[in-house]
Amino acid sequence: MASDERVAGPAGGVAGSVPVIWGNVPQRNKHFTGRSEVLADVRRRLVGHVTAVLPHALHGMGGVGKTQLAVEYAYRYKSDYELVWWIPSDQVPLIRSSLAALAPRLGIDVAEGRVEEARIAVLDALRRGEPYKNWLIIFDNADQPEDLREFLPAGDGHVIVTSRNHRWESVADVVEVDVFSRPESLEFLTRRVIGITKEDANRLAEELGDLPLALEQAGALQVEAGISVEEYLGLLSEKSRELLDESPTTDYPVPVVGAFKLSMEQLKLQMPFAWELLRRCAFFSPEPISRELLKNGRYVLGPPLRDGLDDPIVLGQATRELGRYALARVDNNRRTLQLHRLIQRLIRDEMEPNERSAIRDEVHRLLAAADIDEPDDIANWPRYEELLAHVRPSGVLESKDRKARRLVRNVVRYLFNFGDLPTSQDLASDAIAAWTEESGPDDEDVLILSGQQASLLWTQGKYEQAYGRRQDTLDRMRRVLGEDHPETLRVMNGYGADLRARGEFADALHHDEDALSRHHAAFGPDDPRTFSMANNVAVDQVLNGRYADALDTDTKTHQDRIDFYGRNDHPLVVWSLSAMATDYRLSGRYPEALTTAEQAYAAFTDLVTQRLIRADHPFVLGLSRELSVARRKMGQLGHALDLAEEVLAKYLETFGEKHPEALAAAMNVGNARRVHGDINRNRDAVADAADLTEKTYRGYGEAYGSEHPCTYACAVNLAVVFRRIDEVEQAARLVDQALDGLQRRLGNEHHYTLACMTVKATVLADAGDRTAARELGQRAFDGLSRVLGPDHPNTLVAAANVALDMQALGDEQEAAALRADVIQRYRSILPPDHIDVKDTVKGERMTLDFEPPSL
Repeated sequence: MASDERVAGPAGGVAGSVPVIWGNVPQRNKHFTGRSEVLADVRRRLVGHVTAVLPHALHGMGGVGKTQLAVEYAYRYKSDYELVWWIPSDQVPLIRSSLAALAPRLGIDVAEGRVEEARIAVLDALRRGEPYKNWLIIFDNADQPEDLREFLPAGDGHVIVTSRNHRWESVADVVEVDVFSRPESLEFLTRRVIGITKEDANRLAEELGDLPLALEQAGALQVEAGISVEEYLGLLSEKSRELLDESPTTDYPVPVVGAFKLSMEQLKLQMPFAWELLRRCAFFSPEPISRELLKNGRYVLGPPLRDGLDDPIVLGQATRELGRYALARVDNNRRTLQLHRLIQRLIRDEMEPNERSAIRDEVHRLLAAADIDEPDDIANWPRYEELLAHVRPSGVLESKDRKARRLVRNVVRYLFNFGDLPTSQDLASDAIAAWTEESGPDDEDVLILSGQQASLLWTQGKYEQAYGRRQDTLDRMRRVLGEDHPETLRVMNGYGADLRARGEFADALHHDEDALSRHHAAFGPDDPRTFSMANNVAVDQVLNGRYADALDTDTKTHQDRIDFYGRNDHPLVVWSLSAMATDYRLSGRYPEALTTAEQAYAAFTDLVTQRLIRADHPFVLGLSRELSVARRKMGQLGHALDLAEEVLAKYLETFGEKHPEALAAAMNVGNARRVHGDINRNRDAVADAADLTEKTYRGYGEAYGSEHPCTYACAVNLAVVFRRIDEVEQAARLVDQALDGLQRRLGNEHHYTLACMTVKATVLADAGDRTAARELGQRAFDGLSRVLGPDHPNTLVAAANVALDMQALGDEQEAAALRADVIQRYRSILPPDHIDVKDTVKGERMTLDFEPPSL
């Protein structure tokens, strides 16, 4: 065989070299596009064979361009062959006569009409390589491998078979030919239709499923008949069968309908059950369909389909026939079937409306039967991901069947759990609109999905919309379903979050404690819904400054979830662990907070790696932010700032800069930049921190309102950084506003209020009013001792600052005693090289900042 390393001409062969014999090869397609990898793969396999000749089969559905690939291969590599012979192989007699016709070209003298004798002589000549050793025989459009067995030549030449029948895999080296990749589709249309926009080309490619034959037909209609893309897509939607049965081209002499029509007719005659199965598959998505999903028909469909689906042998035979006619892609490893969207369209379009509606209802029952009805269990997420692909294409959103609607609700919830909020929101909105129109706003499914939509809105930071949706839904549920109905309680679970977003922390705690007792009564203590309610109570406890209570609640919930799910890597288990990290930090137990946050971060990283949760899931981003804060509190300032910047970038990319959680991430970065700039005496870094903190403070005002406790807390952060860049008057004004607001909203004994007092005392000291600074600082110190305990780092900051004010006022002995006590307590809870310990020893004035909580 000639080497494949010879100098190539324009077509891929040797310049000026042509085969001695060139027979029946179709004209080369001047619009041939892409396929370079497939052609290279075919060439590699053909040149690489070392034993007796093995057929090389190009396999794929109709219209993917198997014949065009074979034609292109023949032209591209013709210089490496002495003989190239093309044999149409859809009918056995034609194969015999085509081979026999080669006899005189090989110098074989056989009496006229002795076709079989000529065929045998030709095969023998090819085997011996006389007179030509380097030959290529192409059998185009073959069916069963056994039909070609007696015609396949042996010898040193090459054999290519094109076929739709996947059974060639057992007797040939098969190269799978798929539809175009999207870049190939765009390249083809750009070359075929001069002036077509990328957007229009992409729309065509999407609607035609990147099928080369369909793209050629669409391109030809635009070039030759002047039909615009808009007109073509309209016709495709309204009269697809008529459209796809028109305008065959020279390169593809059979129209799209013709490419599949014969196979469909033969399947219908050969195995009616396989045909009926195919018709059901036409209402699924053009994505893989699990055979296990289809087998559910034995439970929900009537005979004879039910009987066939219940018989593994019959189902296996049907699958084989679908593969034989290339009407479906059969993947035996994954046990799936997959239909091209145009095949699905053609099958659906030939049905009468009543028949189409009946079969669509059957498909809805098949999908509903596959619903495990447990979307909160991570083990079921792969199943819901599989079902998600078929929900919209099957039209299940329009179904009146309760089980089908339950499937939609569960898919919405799965998407929410997985972290794909936009898709979940879109599906929920469309389903609610369809069901409300059909069944009214008080329909149970509408109410349940409306409750889920409220949670979606809340998670996306649309707090007012969530509040309005949840209020309305709760009122309707209480009236229609009852106060203690499980779904009413589920929606009630989220109402506390609405109150928190409105800054009503005490009311939220009162509501959630009542809801938790209702959950215990309705579901018991060992139910995931009860665990979620307990989680919310812990959030309320945090916001009300009851950090020890929150830690107790979250620790119990964490263990309860481990016991229930039987694993410590379930996302909700890990989230409880991250909540414990927050509780440890707020309780002043910084080393435990860091260790726990690192553990939770590692667990979430593993889940992301396993693709069990999205990298931009709110759980992952929230925990990452908490880890950054924990690192900063433990003095790991560089690592803290790097992670804070990384988390902020992800929030901005995923949710945008106005999302409340993105604002919290930005405030964390502002705090980290300020501390990092202070330590490194980098005034520019502190100025950058001031700019970001001011922008974020204004963002909080827009998101929550100017009188929300979190907005006031951000004002304190801004005052702290303004003080660092000598904007003393602005710092004083902000801290005064914040203290007044926090006292009104949270009272004098809340942690936030007391911390704000500590900052104001520092501002007073900066202004030279040491007496007022000492008095206010002492009040803050006493209050923090009561609320947080004497060993909490925030309490120690207040104490250290009071000692400095005492010293400045001449109370040297009392100041020294207090300072010594602070240093001793610091060293018992933090490493000796911690920045706060070192600053206390040096007699530096210290400050507090806030980390806006997740609500």
